[in-house]
This record gives sequence, structure tokens and C-alpha cells, in this order.
Amino acid sequence: MKHRRVLLSVVRGLRRRTNGASPVATQIVTMPASTRNSAFSYMYRILVKDKPAFGGFIIILAFLGWSIFEGALQIVDSVSNTNYATMVLGGNPLLLDFSHSLVPPSTSSFGLLFGTDYYGHSILLSILYAAPRDAGAGVLVVVSGIVIGMLLGTSAAYLGGWAEIVFMRLTDAFLSVPALVLAIAVSIMVGTGFASVLIALTVVWWPTYARFFRGQALSLKGRSFVAAARLCGTGFLRVMFRHIIPNSLDPIIAYAALDFGNVVLWYSSLAFIGIGVQPPIPEWGEMASAGLEYLPATWWWSFFPCVVILAIVISFTLVGDRLQDVISGRPIT
Repeated sequence: MKHRRVLLSVVRGLRRRTNGASPVATQIVTMPASTRNSAFSYMYRILVKDKPAFGGFIIILAFLGWSIFEGALQIVDSVSNTNYATMVLGGNPLLLDFSHSLVPPSTSSFGLLFGTDYYGHSILLSILYAAPRDAGAGVLVVVSGIVIGMLLGTSAAYLGGWAEIVFMRLTDAFLSVPALVLAIAVSIMVGTGFASVLIALTVVWWPTYARFFRGQALSLKGRSFVAAARLCGTGFLRVMFRHIIPNSLDPIIAYAALDFGNVVLWYSSLAFIGIGVQPPIPEWGEMASAGLEYLPATWWWSFFPCVVILAIVISFTLVGDRLQDVISGRPIT
């Protein structure tokens, strides 16, 4: 009782000194906007301060935006028997026109900016017409590889035992075969065409993601939040899809951005050796291969498709590399 009276007297004295206000000053500290680790500041630092990454990002936006637009028109044309895709281009890159065979690059018209090939096809219009398939191959192969690798790698790490042995030995078997040889073999077995190349590249791509997801799952398997979920009786699938996989995606997303350009390069490489989409449908790799016979006189036939492939691959490499810096927390200068 005596201690209580002493405390009350102390509090009354402090209130008189502060005119009834709180005896303890409360200071609200706000972090300056320039130091906040927000997504907008990261994007600003990547896309504005890093000029090469900004240029790569612009190229990627243009590539994906045009591919979506032109690809949608090509799908509509195939369903409704129209020709909107070629109308947008201002010419048909599938029609033969020997009167304009091997015309060098010229500024006289849009279609002649990159010259023409032996069959009179505009190189520029052919590159634009083939862009949706290259972009679609990149998206479908990377997404398929992530999904398959996620299921097998995460299940192997979480279940352990025989499941891990079976899944990882299967992964090792695919990785033991040279990737290009495996892709060619699968393409030959499945057949020519766009779908066969997608299947071949997916078979080559998923083992790497399976190893990535297994490593991430092994590091998360012993964490306290996973152990708590298991102690609460949470099922295997719920733990895997609710706790392990979402926390494994950050480094995988950064790697997938880098990998997109590699898929475009591999897709063009298979087309270069005659696997995949067949003429007269244009394809970047096939165009580069066909133009080799006419070098060096008609250099533009192979040169411009190769430049486009190089620009796409470098752009995804620059942006993916910076994305890895952001996710891993490395400083960006």
C-alpha cells in the first residue's frame, strides 16, 4: 500500500510538470522515401540508373508486346480464315515474289529495310511474323520446366526415402545426356513442327529446375514454420503448396528470366539445323541457315535474323542478372 502511494505521488508530480500531457515523449520516426526498400525504388534503380538493363527492358517489352499482338492475329486468322496478321505487317511474308529476289536493304519502303531473300520474302516482315513463335516457345518451355521441376524436386526433398531416390535418379539420367543431342533425338521421335520442338525443349529443361527446387525445399524443410505446420497435422500437399513452394520461387523467378533468352536461342538453333517449323513459315534460325549459302554477297539474309536473336538473348540476360541482384539483396550501383 505504501509503494502504491509513492507511485501515485510520482505520477501526479510528472503530470503537473507536463501540464497533463504524457510524461514520456513519443517521437514518430518516419523513414525517408529515398531509403524505402519498395518495389518501385528497385524498379527505378534497375531500369533508370542501369542504362544497359533499361535498354534490355525496352527491347523485351517491344518483343513480348508485338508477339502477343501478332500471335493473337495469327490465331484469329487460322480460326476464321482471314488475313489480319499480314494486313498489319503491310505485306505477306509467305508469298513468293521472284521479281524482288535478293534485294539489298533499302529505305524505299518498310518491307525492304532488311532486304529480301531468294524467294522475294521481306526479311523484316518474316522476322516480325516469326516473333510470336519464338516468344511462345520461351514462355511455354520455361513455365513447363518450372511446373515439372517444382513437383518432382519439391516432392523428392520433402518425402525423402524412395521418392527422392527415384525422382533424382530420373533427373540425373536426363542430365547425363548432352542437352542438344537429347533435344534432337526427342524432336526426331515426336516429329517436325512447333509442338515437337516444345516437347523436346521441355524434356531438356525440367531437370535443372527439379534440382533447384529440391535444393530450396531441403533448406526450407527444417525451418520452424514448416515444422509447426507439420505438428499441427497439416497434410503433405498443403505444406508443400502453402509453405515450401511459395518460399522457393524468388531465386527461381530470377533464373527463369535469364533462362527465357536461352530458350529462344535453343529454339532458333534447332530451327537452324532444320528441326521445328518448316518453310514457307518463317523462323529466325531457319532464315539464318538458309542465308549461309549466299554469303557474303547477300549478307543481310543471315545477318539480320542473327542480330535479332542476339539482341533478345542479351536483353533477357541483362534484365535477369539485375533481377537476381534485387532478389538476393546485393547492392546495385
